Amino acid sequence: MRGVSGDGTVRTLWRTAESWGYVTHDPFAGVLLPEVIKSEPRCFTLEETLRILENAKKPYKTFYWLAAETGMRAGELCALRWQDIDLDHRVVRVRQSSWNGHVQAPKTAAGRRTFAISLQLTEHLRDMKSDRSGLVFMNKLGRPLRGSKVVEKHLGPLLETLGISHRGLHAFRHLNGSLMDQFGVPIKVRTERLGHSTATMTLDGYTHSIGEDDRRIANELGRILCPLVPNSNAETGRLQSTGFANQ
Repeated sequence: MRGVSGDGTVRTLWRTAESWGYVTHDPFAGVLLPEVIKSEPRCFTLEETLRILENAKKPYKTFYWLAAETGMRAGELCALRWQDIDLDHRVVRVRQSSWNGHVQAPKTAAGRRTFAISLQLTEHLRDMKSDRSGLVFMNKLGRPLRGSKVVEKHLGPLLETLGISHRGLHAFRHLNGSLMDQFGVPIKVRTERLGHSTATMTLDGYTHSIGEDDRRIANELGRILCPLVPNSNAETGRLQSTGFANQ
């Protein structure tokens, strides 16, 4: 039976102490520790997400839409700059993150990534952008938003109004991973979009190029998260030809 986290480290330390003659007995002999059962991640359903997007006020509607479609972490969204969004090629580049208002580089190489966004989200951002520069989301002082404050001041009260169980921003990220799993998106694409270091991390929890699989999932996510905005004929044709449009 598998032990709790840290058990292997303690055993290693004890074996070292025993080999050095500091101890003479094995306290782990005959001990069976209970298996740790991971709690289910708190994930928004698609229906809940659509209600949130329908009722959220700007700019938080955009914030939640990006979170649900891209799976970006809260800190990555808070540090997102307009220069990181290429509207002509419909891609977002994650180049920095914010923690408690302090902007920093991603902690891992995998966190620094580029991925496609849908036609619907692109047009929404284009309408929002105007002639702005700098951060996409900022407070009145021009500083990055804080994810905890977004939840406390905006998402939490909205969830209460809608009668949806309270969850944090990470629930959008889990929704994104779950939807990609349902669509059968290749694990490599899922791992790259979520910014995970390994495929195992993606499966257990949830050079970067913009390939066709990346485009397809971005288009499909845009279609279901913004169902009232029709795809162009070209986009619809591409989805039907891949089988995504009928799922």
